Amino acid sequence: MTVLLDIAEPGQSLRPHEVRSEHRKRVVGIDLGTTFSLVAAVDLQGKPACIPDPAGHVACPSVVCYPPKGGVVVGDAAVVLSAQFPADTVASVKRTMGRSLEDVQASEHRTSYALAAGDGGMVRIITSQNNLSPVEVSAAILKTLAERAEDALGGALQGAVITVPAYFDDAQRQATKDAGRLAGLEVLRLVNEPTAAALAYGLDHGREGVYAIYDLGGGTFDISILRLTKGVFQVLATGGDSALGGDDFDHRLCEFFFQKVGVEKPTPDVLQRVRQMARSTKERLSQEDSVTIALELSDGKTWEIPVTRTHFEEMIADLVRATGIPCRRALKDAGVGAKDLQGVVLVGGSTRVPMVRQFVKDVFGREPLSDLDPDQVVALGAAIQAEQLSGNATGDMLLLDVTPLSLGIETMGELVEKIIARNAPIPTARSQDFTTFKDGQTAMAIHVVQGERELVNDCRSLARFELRGIPPMTAGAARIRVTFQVDADGLLTVSAREETTGIEQSVAVKPSYGLGDAEIERLLREAMVHGEEDWKKRLLHEARVEAERVLSASGAALREDGDLLDEMELKRVKASMLALWEASQKEDHEAINRARETLDKETVFFAERRMDRNVRRVMTGRKVDDFQ
Repeated sequence: MTVLLDIAEPGQSLRPHEVRSEHRKRVVGIDLGTTFSLVAAVDLQGKPACIPDPAGHVACPSVVCYPPKGGVVVGDAAVVLSAQFPADTVASVKRTMGRSLEDVQASEHRTSYALAAGDGGMVRIITSQNNLSPVEVSAAILKTLAERAEDALGGALQGAVITVPAYFDDAQRQATKDAGRLAGLEVLRLVNEPTAAALAYGLDHGREGVYAIYDLGGGTFDISILRLTKGVFQVLATGGDSALGGDDFDHRLCEFFFQKVGVEKPTPDVLQRVRQMARSTKERLSQEDSVTIALELSDGKTWEIPVTRTHFEEMIADLVRATGIPCRRALKDAGVGAKDLQGVVLVGGSTRVPMVRQFVKDVFGREPLSDLDPDQVVALGAAIQAEQLSGNATGDMLLLDVTPLSLGIETMGELVEKIIARNAPIPTARSQDFTTFKDGQTAMAIHVVQGERELVNDCRSLARFELRGIPPMTAGAARIRVTFQVDADGLLTVSAREETTGIEQSVAVKPSYGLGDAEIERLLREAMVHGEEDWKKRLLHEARVEAERVLSASGAALREDGDLLDEMELKRVKASMLALWEASQKEDHEAINRARETLDKETVFFAERRMDRNVRRVMTGRKVDDFQ
């Protein structure tokens, strides 16, 4: 009998992932994916690697089953149970993270499980055991990965970096962080998936320059333009779609099959089996020119339907083309052209589809790089970032990410004042001073919005809060400093402070659910299409707000000191005020400004007389020495 012995150098591990040093922290990177999730760690030699389960499988299917008799089953075992308990098996939960029931129902995807509206607007998933939030389901996946890592590393984890799509909004990021905490993980940071891929790719190859990271996963698409320079990973621009991915390819195949067999409302078990068949067919068509779908339905009849790669590409052509718009916009936002790129990195299992690779080549004019496994590269990058944040790594590395959309507040006239611009590096903090609009105003409502348009109604509302206790002053005298802080996870905190009293109020922006499937794309597209129109509207609103302020101030002055004017002077001032009011009812900002300037000229002498009276009031009964 032959006996095999493990041999290790002094101070090194018997197992690749086992950490022996008392000073090293056990930290991991987790790619919480729509279709599959992975966990990775950096070994003692500084190399990141994904951690397999006992069966040797690196990828854990992002599937969770809640059998009626109790218990929670995750991964490959849940996939097996999905045929028996289709209504209690949750797949692609990432698509529901931070979303409302309305958002999820608006998508074309069928689900084998039922949905309901939960508290605060977030969708709930109905199972035989309980009504669950997407956060709870995601936490079950994260807990399974954490247990896998703890077995490999030899103890409890001390931190994790979890990746999210670059285009996840504030609600979706917060939901992901909450899932990590619910799973018992200390979430060191949320890192954008394309950025994590760049970390793995850049450090592995030691390359520098500007790269595009094209990330098409199971449920999301991201494009990021990054500059790699001497250990600094700077995100120049980002874009994408948080509801576009390989699941949509599967959905097209499912609908094709149901149309062929004449099934409009499939039962949960049939839907589950057809979805698995569609995924398998998609993967096979990446290697073969044609595949025959063979599936037995509940009536006992077996269907055999041939599908060619050409036909499949026709089904998904519009989905693949849809990734081109964010790519071109990201290049424009970054201020670079395709010719300036050193390379295009493919990330995500859906980039294995030949049509996708050809499309990327056509858009960027070069053959994409794919020498790292596109399924594992995000988890590897997250592990590298975890190693840096934990203090285990000795090398210098700086990660500079960006915000996906502009952040600002509503000002008078329903205008948006942008405080943090889209693609601003994070973490960041920006402040801007505002003032009161009316005399004696003691409170101010702060309305936080997200988007690229000029008017509040065209942007997304994130949060509202009030700053109270402002000292009553004349309009414009108070100074309120509003500060926006975006942390390294992309989460926003807003504070407002009245400078003379120090009174302050703040809010951590945690909306109940995220943007709709195409809402971010719509916001950016409309911002470009309606740019000139929005600017004209802004000028009109600003002119009207200023006209209202001047009319209010003039009216107050007449009530207080109108006796300083003779009959003719009073008549002229009132006529100018009426002309300004009439102009403000029209759609011409230039006419409003002209009328305001006319009123200003007509009231110069009135302002001088009021000042003289006020000076006399102050000096009456006082000695000259009192003013020295």
